[in-house]
Amino acid sequence: MSQLHFDVIEQTLRKLALAAGDKIMEIYDRPDFEVRVKDDTSPLTEADEAADAIISAGLQTIFPEIPVVTEEQAASHGLSAARFFIVDPLDGTKEFIKRRGDFTVNIALVDQGRPIRGVVYAPAKGRMFYTSAEGHALEEDGPFDPCQQGQCRALQMRKPDPEALVIVASKSHRDAATDAYINLYPVADMRSAGSSLKFCLLAAGEADFYPRLGRTMEWDTAAGHAVLQAAGGEVLDFNTHQPLQYGKPGYENPFFLARHPDVELAQRSGSE
Repeated sequence: MSQLHFDVIEQTLRKLALAAGDKIMEIYDRPDFEVRVKDDTSPLTEADEAADAIISAGLQTIFPEIPVVTEEQAASHGLSAARFFIVDPLDGTKEFIKRRGDFTVNIALVDQGRPIRGVVYAPAKGRMFYTSAEGHALEEDGPFDPCQQGQCRALQMRKPDPEALVIVASKSHRDAATDAYINLYPVADMRSAGSSLKFCLLAAGEADFYPRLGRTMEWDTAAGHAVLQAAGGEVLDFNTHQPLQYGKPGYENPFFLARHPDVELAQRSGSE
């Protein structure tokens, strides 16, 4: 891709994330909103659907040549493209329903199995992270103007202390298997966060390691993965320790490990 095309991607992902976030917060601030249950038993709100419509329409208008996969429309896709957008319009729906604020808008561009661009926007937290045209990870300070980029800080993972790791784990999906794996490491502090914010805490130097021993889908991880990668981190398949790949059949991820490359992985036989 040309440098100009990268600039258009950066501007478009940021603008669409903000528009989707505004719609999500409009619904979030109501005294009540509709919640349904999908076939896989996960919750679906009108905010998921409204944000999905905004992002899908925007990407298809500006990049008609690039397929778009979204969580709410994934069943209709039989993807074979090497390059595609993958979107979770409202990651952390359970956090949204509980009004805990740890939910995000995630948009990523995948190329040859790797997430190369991404934006993670947490509208209730007022935090936005994305990848720049030059391949850096950025956090932009609010308030956010959809037409003009604000003050940004380049993000870089901190060098971890091998004897005192800061580990981040899920708020809604923590389980005994995850705790047992975390106990294999020298932990100085544990932090909890919902949705893809966990990747961004690593990218911002606020944590060192995020192990996920549970089911996730590619749209849950791609944007955060892109941001973390641009900040010097990596996301590995739990069993093979190879980089997590995208465009898999069914879009389901294996268990994974997001880390600073200097975090030495514990040796553990078998799969979880």
